[in-house]
Amino acid sequence: MLSEAEHRLNLLELKCRKPVEHLLAGEYSSVFKGRGVEFEDVRAYQPGDDVRSMDWKVTARTGEPHIKRYIEEREQFFYLLVDLSASMLHDPKGRKREAMVEICSLLTMVAIKNQDRVGLILFTDQIEHVIPPGKGRSHAMRIMDALMTFKPESKGTDFVTMLARFGHIARKQSVAFVVSDFLTDEYVLELQALAFRHDINAIHLSDPEIAESNLSGLIRMEDAESGSQKVIDLHRQGDLRKHTSDLKQKMLEAGVNLLDHTIGEDSVEALAGFFHSRQRVGIDETGG
Repeated sequence: MLSEAEHRLNLLELKCRKPVEHLLAGEYSSVFKGRGVEFEDVRAYQPGDDVRSMDWKVTARTGEPHIKRYIEEREQFFYLLVDLSASMLHDPKGRKREAMVEICSLLTMVAIKNQDRVGLILFTDQIEHVIPPGKGRSHAMRIMDALMTFKPESKGTDFVTMLARFGHIARKQSVAFVVSDFLTDEYVLELQALAFRHDINAIHLSDPEIAESNLSGLIRMEDAESGSQKVIDLHRQGDLRKHTSDLKQKMLEAGVNLLDHTIGEDSVEALAGFFHSRQRVGIDETGG
């Protein structure tokens, strides 16, 4: 008999299976594609070889003509970098984690279906759990299970530690999705540095109930991450709307693609729209 966790995992897979075909039929494959070919080694020149592949440095050093050999790079490496700090998990209805699980599961299954490799880093103010990149249904289910059930040890948020770990693990050019509410600072420079080598994407999960609140007055609240208490002016919670606009500017300056996803919205349509916007930008940049 299946456990409750296994049952929930199977239901999640069924929920994501059909939308994956929709997302693959869109711009996913053309947006997140490998570089086409990758350098492998050099070998001695043979009659009929393309002289445009000549490695002139090796040829000069050895006195014998050599050419560069390349292999096709068919697969892509994906990483999900997921924030499990208290601000992501401690909402009363669990809606933020539910949205995170759904959108990350969709990304996982789309990548696996496209024969890409997917890895996972769960973090707080420390690295909580790492699943190295892999392929296949069982690997996807392992990632989805961790997204649903993993319980972090810590409550804080430290992007710097997580991004350093990702930079160490991802030796080759990769695609990364950073999933968070981004209710912290001190990460833009690190993201910008990684964006020079990797395709970095941010998924901002925002709560409409907080952003649209019309409450006013003073209230004592406890920070879910630090445990400290402070008096909050609810009239100024409109600053949370400013948080989103500031985040967009920060990501733009860092060269990071941003998907602002409101909890409760359709995750499939959000991802499809994100893929489409990235495809459109790529066409505009190439003059297509």
